[in-house]
Amino acid sequence: MRFSSAVPAGILLLGLLGSPVMGLAQKVKSAPFSYVPEQSDDRYNQRVLRKTLPLPAGGFVILAHKAATEYAVERYDTDLKRTWSTALSLTADQAIDAFTISGSQATVIVHQKSGASQTLSALTLDLASGQKSPQKKLLETAARDRRPGVTFSPDGTKLVAWRYLTRDVQIRAISASVFDEKLTKLKDRTYDFHDQGGFFSTTIHVGNDGTQYVTLVADDMKKLSVRRYLNSSPDIKVMSVAVGGTFGGKVVNVFDSRFSLQADNTLYAAAICNERETGLYHSLKLVKFDFSGDGDMKFAPEFKFTPEYLTAANKASNASAKRLEDIYLTDLLLTDEKQLVVVAEKKYEEGGEESPGHTRELHLFGYNEYQAPTWHSIIAKDQVAPAAEGFSSIGYRAAVFGQDVQFVTWEKIKNKSDLYLRRVNAQTGVVQEPKALGLNVAADQNPSYVKDFTAWLDPKTIIGVSRPSKKSAALMLNKIVVK
Repeated sequence: MRFSSAVPAGILLLGLLGSPVMGLAQKVKSAPFSYVPEQSDDRYNQRVLRKTLPLPAGGFVILAHKAATEYAVERYDTDLKRTWSTALSLTADQAIDAFTISGSQATVIVHQKSGASQTLSALTLDLASGQKSPQKKLLETAARDRRPGVTFSPDGTKLVAWRYLTRDVQIRAISASVFDEKLTKLKDRTYDFHDQGGFFSTTIHVGNDGTQYVTLVADDMKKLSVRRYLNSSPDIKVMSVAVGGTFGGKVVNVFDSRFSLQADNTLYAAAICNERETGLYHSLKLVKFDFSGDGDMKFAPEFKFTPEYLTAANKASNASAKRLEDIYLTDLLLTDEKQLVVVAEKKYEEGGEESPGHTRELHLFGYNEYQAPTWHSIIAKDQVAPAAEGFSSIGYRAAVFGQDVQFVTWEKIKNKSDLYLRRVNAQTGVVQEPKALGLNVAADQNPSYVKDFTAWLDPKTIIGVSRPSKKSAALMLNKIVVK
């Protein structure tokens, strides 16, 4: 498949030909902000990726890391005035695993590993006053077991907490509990995987109504499956589709996958497949699972990673790679008109535990409301961060407004270090050139930008945390109004 004629060829050259990067007419308001970088055994897989959450009534709440064992949940109005701050004191054995908002409250999930056990607990905070509820234990499992997990529904009103039941390190089942936003238990469930053999991966999603969707990459990493569990019935509905197999004598399986549950309980799944022996990227596949009525599954035509696509990727980023590699699925972005943009990003480390992290080009794939591929594009960028920051300062943040997908990145373009905004039309794939947001972000070895705090209050108002200059040691909370 060739690049769509709807996508100007010049899009592939953004950042390569030095196209002009003009500043946006805008207004920036800033306030002091206190933040301590996260310390984790796994710097590259953060548990709380979004620490700024917009409120429907205006303003936002933030999960701030104040000191080694002290967090705070804080509410701000649209003028960056802090209306309340509630401290969350943690012990050295505790960590925050999840953070969300729903209706009139924020919810924080705390993991603790101590002695012979580990637990997941939850506490809530009233959005009007910041008043904190007592911590409630959701589950407990042995310290030697896999770390338990938790997930929220799209609107934050339901959550599922689970623990793994294993045999010889292989997952055999998951024991889960479903809760509402008041932390009242709705259902205990066991998801059984004894039929799955020796090698598969699984994730759990929960709908706004409490329905659970257990997703699987199974059948020796060749099949995408979804199992639906209702709280009102013991019946389990299963949908699955093979995306791997043997093609032209070559065994192809799933290299990377991403599932996204929507508010209407439709679920999209994307998978990058590669050749098992060589590791060469083979294709991108997209599936829509719709469990309403009798159920329906829509399988989009595959997008093949041809030699021409590698040439285009090299041209976009001014590279000379011999093969596609280190490209991972990062987002499935859906518009109100059901157009979907699949986003993948090139991410890698130079090598070794203390080596810098890199994120490079974004690979975008557009699908219409019928899951037909309509365009694809590659956005060139070149970002690097010290090992201590992992990928918390580089990469991108994205949001959908109408037909536009907005991307914010921290980059140095034409010797100007700043946050940059790109807009992509989800219907046509047209990409606007990057626009500097005028923060003049410092570029050195100290924390300069914390991606976790980037959020949109509306299509023209962006919240971010950055350090304005090398001379400044302090991070600032910024409100950027794009004209």
